[in-house]
Amino acid sequence: MLPMVRTFIAVELPDEIRAKISGIQQTLGLKSGLVSANNVHLTMKFLGEVQDAKVEKIKKALDGIKVAPFQAHVKGVGVFPNLGYIRIIWAGIAEGAEQFVGLSSAVESALVPLGFAKEKKFTPHATIARVKSVADKNALIARIKELADAEFGTFTVDEVKLKKSTLTPKGAIYEDLRVKRLG
Repeated sequence: MLPMVRTFIAVELPDEIRAKISGIQQTLGLKSGLVSANNVHLTMKFLGEVQDAKVEKIKKALDGIKVAPFQAHVKGVGVFPNLGYIRIIWAGIAEGAEQFVGLSSAVESALVPLGFAKEKKFTPHATIARVKSVADKNALIARIKELADAEFGTFTVDEVKLKKSTLTPKGAIYEDLRVKRLG
């Protein structure tokens, strides 16, 4: 059996934005499922378990992406799939969403020749919690509605990263495998 690596492609958020997200996470009233503030990012594409040999091909594919840096404004809290059935709580993108869709398309196009299927839809967001159970669903819904216009900040998206994800009992540990500068 060939060695496998759990991987994804992401845009990381600056520390100042992660700090604001962390502050809001603490107000959600969730006992578990919060994404570690250090790990909050925008996933461009989840690749899953990939053979070590294929990782080098992914790095080369990423190096070929031609996308200009852009500004992104992180604003608002929402959920997937809906408030009646909350599974993911996210921080949204108010400005730069179209550019994120363009970056996602470039990532997808670079990876199709390597056998990765294109995603049908990309919605730029940063997952801040994965909800398995809620003590007070009505309180959580009310809090999410209050946070609909929460301000997290603006940053320059100037790189995309191939990340390795190692799952541990204390949560995922991420490691950069490649940093692709945009521009």
